[in-house]
Amino acid sequence: MPEAIPTEAIDLVDRDETDHELPERLRADVRMLGSLLGRVLRESGSPGLFDDVERLRRAAIAASSSDPEESRQAFELAAQIADSFSIQRADEVARAFTVYFHLVNLAEEHQRVRILRERDGRPEKEDAADSVAAAFVRLAAEVGDDTALDRLKALRFHPVFTAHPTEARRRAVSTSIRRLVLLLTEHDASSHGGADERRAERRMLEEIDTLWRTAPLRAEKPTPVDEVRSIMAVFDETLYTAVPHVYRRVDDALQGVAAGSRAPVVRPFVRLGTWVGGDRDGNPFVTASITKKAAAIAAQHILLGLERSADRIAKLLTLAADTTVPSKALTALLQRLADADEEGAADAAERAIGEPHKRVMMLITRRITATRLRNADLAYRDPKVLLGELRVVQESLIAAGAPRQAYGHLQQLMWQVETFGFHLAELEVRQHSAVHAKVLAEAAAGGELSAQSEEVLEVFRTIAQIQYRYGPRAAGRYIVSFTTSAADLAAVHELARLAVGPGGTPPVLDVIPLFETFADLQAAPAVMAEVVQDPDFAARLEQTGQRLEVMLGYSDSSKDVGPVAANLALYEAQAKIAAWAQDAGIHLTLFHGRGGALGRGGGPANSAILAQPPHSVDGRFKLTEQGEVIFARYGDPSIAMNHIDQVAAAVLLASAPSNERRNSEAAEQFADVAATMDAASRKRFFSLVKADGFAPWFATVTPMEEIGLLALGSRPARRGLSVESLEDLRAIPWVFAWSQARINLAGWFGLGTALDAVGDLELLRRAYEQWPLFRTVIDNVGMSLAKADERIARGYLSLGDRPDLAELVVDELRLTTDWVVRIVGGDALLSNKPVLQRAVALRSPYVDALSLLQLRALRALRAGTATDAETPQWQRLLLLSVSGVSAGLQNTG
Repeated sequence: MPEAIPTEAIDLVDRDETDHELPERLRADVRMLGSLLGRVLRESGSPGLFDDVERLRRAAIAASSSDPEESRQAFELAAQIADSFSIQRADEVARAFTVYFHLVNLAEEHQRVRILRERDGRPEKEDAADSVAAAFVRLAAEVGDDTALDRLKALRFHPVFTAHPTEARRRAVSTSIRRLVLLLTEHDASSHGGADERRAERRMLEEIDTLWRTAPLRAEKPTPVDEVRSIMAVFDETLYTAVPHVYRRVDDALQGVAAGSRAPVVRPFVRLGTWVGGDRDGNPFVTASITKKAAAIAAQHILLGLERSADRIAKLLTLAADTTVPSKALTALLQRLADADEEGAADAAERAIGEPHKRVMMLITRRITATRLRNADLAYRDPKVLLGELRVVQESLIAAGAPRQAYGHLQQLMWQVETFGFHLAELEVRQHSAVHAKVLAEAAAGGELSAQSEEVLEVFRTIAQIQYRYGPRAAGRYIVSFTTSAADLAAVHELARLAVGPGGTPPVLDVIPLFETFADLQAAPAVMAEVVQDPDFAARLEQTGQRLEVMLGYSDSSKDVGPVAANLALYEAQAKIAAWAQDAGIHLTLFHGRGGALGRGGGPANSAILAQPPHSVDGRFKLTEQGEVIFARYGDPSIAMNHIDQVAAAVLLASAPSNERRNSEAAEQFADVAATMDAASRKRFFSLVKADGFAPWFATVTPMEEIGLLALGSRPARRGLSVESLEDLRAIPWVFAWSQARINLAGWFGLGTALDAVGDLELLRRAYEQWPLFRTVIDNVGMSLAKADERIARGYLSLGDRPDLAELVVDELRLTTDWVVRIVGGDALLSNKPVLQRAVALRSPYVDALSLLQLRALRALRAGTATDAETPQWQRLLLLSVSGVSAGLQNTG
């Protein structure tokens, strides 16, 4: 953005609520990046572009004035300026604001990384339990050291990456931004005014120019294989090293100076899952062949990582046999490895004379290479075999008096093998229950099966092949979307037997129900109680030590009954399922199908975990991570480590007696409040979404149809060819479209009416202080409303020629805002979080400018007056603004 841009126009990612001013280094970064963008715009070759951007920017900022009349006039001026641009100029201005947001976002991330590195694992606040080590200390104070240690050893955090289409940036744009982050780091390390600083600034200018000239929109939708490779970038650049570093950080904190000289107390508690290449629910492009390719690509990446790590350790273990005497077990292992690999043994003997530990590691490295290259003579059959050989090396080092070598880099490699196996992330398959029923019906009828049915059966054969090739952990979890009965789950085992035929061995399957609608959530406990009596389920429970997963859908439940009733229904379902599991002696893991946006279960994970019902977490937490959330949380090593540490800490603390007691007592104390809110919010939500003509009206007043043109992901945006009812629409475009219209309705609609039905402000303030679930809902809605804008929202709502529905939305917006402000305190939204409040307020004018450009394009498209030549141009402008607004709001679906 131009050089004149005020440096306070920033939305801090890492916030210190005690400091209302923005950090000087962040201000300096944005000032510099803004100046460089200003130079790029001046040099762009488009006369007057810089000045036009400035005019719209200044008017949008003035429109945020606290003086109502001044604000009104400035907003009208900003709208006039946006409307005055030619389509080409509007296109350029939208791109300029979008690039600005990319630069501000990367500056925020860079500042957050700075702070995390300065903290170096220490808590943000002295009494905060925002790390596993700190949470362990707090838990031990309640349950004792031994019990706390047992819970730490059983801890499990299981993020599952999905390819849900919510990342609006092109990969080329993301890559350019990563390069800029590296250059910003170089700039930090250079001397002020020196040659290195000038070189870094010159290279940043070049990179910003590249970013400006890079087409911001994908020309084609990514294929499922493209999506797999995109996820691999996160693993290669971040997770492979970040996860074991988290383990190390925890062990260092708990063992102090003894860390690294004795066995770690922490066990690997992270497991990765992925739906990318496995989720075929509504995505015809994900076939059995794609699933097989996805598994192969992931295995290639992890095996290459393990190979390089083992090779690096081999080079470090230059330990002479007389100073570090090998154990008998190591000598025997060396002999076995040498007998199996004579060529490798000869090379190792020549290069590691008198260094038996190094020779073993060299031969282990060759076996990992053989596994990657599928050399059956040397390849490992299972990661457990590799882990066993590494333990022989470790135990030999310990016996020889070299614990530092045993628990150093070698321990990190062992952690990586335990965490990632040979598969990196477990590939989970998801399919709709109706598809299974159709296949079974075809099979029962006899005759030739349809192509779809053959494909469904081929998936089971593919799972078996993946398990044989990479180990049983590589695949096997099978999620059944829209589970409504125990029969829906039993069908999966029946299909697996049908796929392999008489006498065949079906794959090992953990069948997971996905309860999504309000009715299905209510029926979930009864369904689970019935299905565990099924012989296939009972046998699998016996094999796993009575372990069972249940998945809960946040997206469709919210779209089904509204966000308030959905939150309450999800809590109730979790409480009942957890109580049933406790009574049945089942070790339950609840799998949370959360999106990034508030309308899809988004928001801070830590507070959500600590607000869960008693026994619903019990040291195990699994959730989906998707789209822009994956790169925001796991794209940078420092941020990824902090996120994993914080979430795992909340998982550990969730089952602390004090936390479970607080949630249980609050749920009982405020049960009447919950019942009143549930009934009132659902009635209000239905008055909108069940109104005649609502679905077409929604498609008219938001860019929902146009969002479908964005090449975000391989999956179709809707289930049918048109949107005649809400059921036709997937949850992501439902949320995405409302956020683009600056209404964010999916995250709050019905809450104002629900609070008004309770009517007792003091009671609601007490609930906010004492009821974690309620507090989480109110805080999340406060953020959602802060990013909304009634003036812009009215512009979108006016496109639908339904003033009754428009006023219903606006009235609820005002009512909800009023109640949230009064409950939290202060005179405006986010008053209890002043830094966040200021950050959102300062960023909003720039988002408003893009929204005005988008609204102009949408108005032209809805009016139907554009020529055939103009229509693609208006569509492009709208899609450009969608990308920019997403970057500005930092969320999509």
